[in-house]
Amino acid sequence: MMTNEQTSKKRRRMSLKWKWALGTGTGVFVIFTIVLGLLFSSFTSVLLRQERRRTNDAINVVSQHLNAHVNDLTSDDVEPVLRPRENPYQPHNPSKPDQQHNLYNDAIIRTLANDNLAVSVYDRSGTEVFASRVDPQPFVSVTTRQLKLSHLDGHVVYVGRAPIYKQHSKRIVGYVQVTNQLNGYWRTYQRTGSILIVLLLIGLLAISVFGYVLASYFLRPISDISATISKASEDPQSSSRVPESRRNDELSDLSALLNRMLDQMQRYIDQQQQFVGDVSHELRTPVAIIQGHMELLNRWGKDDPEVLNESIQASLAETKRMQSLVQEMLDLSRAEQVEIDFRNQVTDIKMVVNQVFNNFKMIHPDFTFSLDDDLRKPTYVSMFRDHLEQVLIILMDNAVKYSQTRKEVHVSLSEDGRNAQVSVQDFGEGIAPENMDRVFNRFYRVDKARSREKGGNGLGLSIAKRLVEGYNGRVSVESSLGHGSIFQISLHILSDQERHHLEELQATQEPGKSLDETLKDSNLLE
Repeated sequence: MMTNEQTSKKRRRMSLKWKWALGTGTGVFVIFTIVLGLLFSSFTSVLLRQERRRTNDAINVVSQHLNAHVNDLTSDDVEPVLRPRENPYQPHNPSKPDQQHNLYNDAIIRTLANDNLAVSVYDRSGTEVFASRVDPQPFVSVTTRQLKLSHLDGHVVYVGRAPIYKQHSKRIVGYVQVTNQLNGYWRTYQRTGSILIVLLLIGLLAISVFGYVLASYFLRPISDISATISKASEDPQSSSRVPESRRNDELSDLSALLNRMLDQMQRYIDQQQQFVGDVSHELRTPVAIIQGHMELLNRWGKDDPEVLNESIQASLAETKRMQSLVQEMLDLSRAEQVEIDFRNQVTDIKMVVNQVFNNFKMIHPDFTFSLDDDLRKPTYVSMFRDHLEQVLIILMDNAVKYSQTRKEVHVSLSEDGRNAQVSVQDFGEGIAPENMDRVFNRFYRVDKARSREKGGNGLGLSIAKRLVEGYNGRVSVESSLGHGSIFQISLHILSDQERHHLEELQATQEPGKSLDETLKDSNLLE
């Protein structure tokens, strides 16, 4: 039962989608803010330079119109120039295209009419002799032109000051001061700032929504994986699997890996159940026989030496058969795991076939064995040597068991460029066509009575089939009733490059460590 602290932690848990959405949203928002800030700063800098130029142009216009005076500037000198009484506007005359006396072409009019500019002119002593409008900025005598930002009643303004020199001379006849209120600049500044703030908020919302949708799409396999694992934990035999994904990314690899693991676990469970069912079924008969003899001896048989000896011998025989059955069942269980425990093995099939062939010639001198070996050089296949030897022994032993009339076994070894084939032919009783599909089934015997007499449990061919197929090989059978059978195995021939690669992997494998673990440690298995 979960504690209150565990429950509280579970409630405070934030899903990966939200973390992804918030993380990406925050990152993109910060970058977006920086970019907009840089753009805003560049834009306002351009506007400020325009206002500076406008202020400087106003100083130039006033200076150029007043530097023709010989004496010091006075109100009588400045007023007619900067505030003319007559209307300078003249209608356009087509016969005079160069006419410049248009109201809109007069620089003085345009300068003084600007609401943002306050133009003041001072004489040499600093007395104001002209003002286009009230300028709260105090007069400052300067010897060179100055343009700078200044604070006025809590606002930033542009102030330009310059001396007015007599034309063609360096004598100062007065001063001009232009104060730019920057009203247009600040209106544009505030309007642009408001627009950018709205864009930032809209961008934050859009980025968050887009990040959440994108996270949901990319992390969808995680939900499927979680649901599949939950079902598997509730029911280990559940057939639920992660839906196949075509994204070809890490999550699709993880999904495929999980599905393989669940399939493998399902095979193990099926094998365990089948193993228990098969063993319980096959052990029922010998256990019943032993129990019957023991009960017979317990009732009266122990007093009869003949019955006692018969019961003991029968019980020992059944015990040996049970021991053989259990061993074969264990071999079959191991054979179904070769694809996990014995992958990437290298074996010379030519050498193993010749070795098994010679062994059977020695232990069965009453049989005639023949070998057709078409391989001219060592031929390597990807199979554990002991397993290949076990398969050949099973096929050869089967051939000997069922060739009692014509004691002859023929073995052939060949290749077709891609696969190596080993065929074992006997000349026994053969297999009926209706039994061909069942010959590799567990505990199946063509002749149950004769198989039991020979000690067979019907597991040998099942073990051989599982072993060969575990190494991606094939097993087939051809038979004619009354004339014998041919069992053939086919295994892929390794190229020189494949063989050297697998031998290098085996050489780097640590003792006691599985091949998969070695491959992972060497970054060869992803």
